[in-house]
Amino acid sequence: MGIISWIILGLLAGAIAKLLLPGRDPGGLIITTLIGVVGASLGGWISARFFDRPFTKDFYDGTTWAAAIGGSLVLLIGYRLLFGHSRSR
Repeated sequence: MGIISWIILGLLAGAIAKLLLPGRDPGGLIITTLIGVVGASLGGWISARFFDRPFTKDFYDGTTWAAAIGGSLVLLIGYRLLFGHSRSR
């Protein structure tokens, strides 16, 4: 996949992670994209390292999407724990 595909995958994975974890999030579209792209990389690394499922380079592969969304969920939870209470409600 090219860099544009990674950004699109990251944006969609980040958005799906935010849909799966409802609530107030301290971030907008750019933070969602960053969480998604880094989460996709993290999910791919975890998938390859611990589950012996290599992260493929195919955009439409289900394993790629599951790993990207899973990694995004992990990062979103961590982001909420670190920065979720920093702004007034």
